[in-house]
Amino acid sequence: MSSVTEKKKYLFESMNPATALAIMALPTVGSQMVVLIYNIADTWFIGRTNDPAMIAASNLALTVYLIAVSLANVFGVGGGSLMARLAGEQKEADAVKVVNYSVFASGISAAVFSVLTLIFMTPLMRILGSEEATLYYCKQYLFTTVVLGSIPTVLSMSMPQLLRNAGYSKEAGLGVAVGSILNVILDPLFMFVILPDGNEVLGAGIATMLSNYVSFAYFIYIFRKVRHESVLKISFKPVHLEKKHLQSLYMVGVPAAVSIFLFDLVNIVINRLTATYGDHTTPVAAIGIVLKLERIPINTGLGICLGMVPLVAYNFGAGNQKRMARFSSLARWSILLFSSLCTILFFIFAEPLVGIFIKDPLTVEMGTAYLKMRCFALPFMMIGYHVINYMNAVNKGKVSFGLAILRHLILIIPIMLIMNYLWGINGLMWSQVIADVINAVIALLIMRYFVIRSDLRPNR
Repeated sequence: MSSVTEKKKYLFESMNPATALAIMALPTVGSQMVVLIYNIADTWFIGRTNDPAMIAASNLALTVYLIAVSLANVFGVGGGSLMARLAGEQKEADAVKVVNYSVFASGISAAVFSVLTLIFMTPLMRILGSEEATLYYCKQYLFTTVVLGSIPTVLSMSMPQLLRNAGYSKEAGLGVAVGSILNVILDPLFMFVILPDGNEVLGAGIATMLSNYVSFAYFIYIFRKVRHESVLKISFKPVHLEKKHLQSLYMVGVPAAVSIFLFDLVNIVINRLTATYGDHTTPVAAIGIVLKLERIPINTGLGICLGMVPLVAYNFGAGNQKRMARFSSLARWSILLFSSLCTILFFIFAEPLVGIFIKDPLTVEMGTAYLKMRCFALPFMMIGYHVINYMNAVNKGKVSFGLAILRHLILIIPIMLIMNYLWGINGLMWSQVIADVINAVIALLIMRYFVIRSDLRPNR
């Protein structure tokens, strides 16, 4: 066994839990923050036009782009957690098959999504709330990022999750960071130098597409580099997974993807309800800026959870429940502390934070009010994310799926509709807080049941 493999086993099996979580989570948090910087920079650059229609269009088109991200979760989260559990059970040959299946299935699903987006782009954007002022810009962004860039986009998001679950968190984080940094560099080049005025959204789309191609090329290189010392061996031979492994992959991966889709659906409802106030484009632009700011604690919490998942999954496969619990506790308290800090800062500095993105006074006024109300949901939102990721790690896909349905379809959307009807825009913005408080309580009770009362031994 190589020295690299021994180091990976030590990381998963014996290293101090806090140190191991830091090694796995910090590169992931770093890459998530770079992705966040890219997302914020994208909005900031488009905001330099002071055109609310362009900001609203980028927010609406991002909804479809996130569906492509959800495809990556099917095979990145589902395949990655299954691979880690099999490695913990010392079933390396099966883990290799899972890696191959996950990579090629990611590419095929991305290609199908690309074709469907091309065919149904206009009616899809109409459904999402796009009107004449935004439709042209939406189609520019989607054609570049999804129609032309879906395959590298999905693979550059599923492959790092496989790397991370094999213990290569630093390499995974670096690849994500490279793509995002390149995107930030290319954004102003295409938006303000290469393309003529009025094509800023198209320029942002081209920058995103090219950066994803570069990121994809990097991950191909890394997979080839580590193939002799890990289970990350890709071959072009047909792969046939056992039925139980297919079920395990999809029972975790599909709920993870559905969670992204439901998150997306909530944003669609928010956009459509918000658009009924004011002149349509201004309130949608304002909520778009707020949603981007909320990504700071969300991306950080997600990074910590993604660092936790392979550690919990491996020890679940190995049957080490004490070590699993330690990783879970460390991750939960870390994301709670950070999200609480963000809540305080968002409330105090809401106006200058929104003003960074656009100088339009009405957009800043609306965005400030929205952020001050919605920020109180963040710590409770993080609890829900932590429980869902833990359930994915321990092969409880049905539970994570149920939690996703509970949060988005049973709580958030109905509460939004009711509070919007009763109290208008203020009710709509406070609805997130009410829904996430209820969801956090239920999620913690469910996790307590599975951790304390249920036998969480792996199904061998």
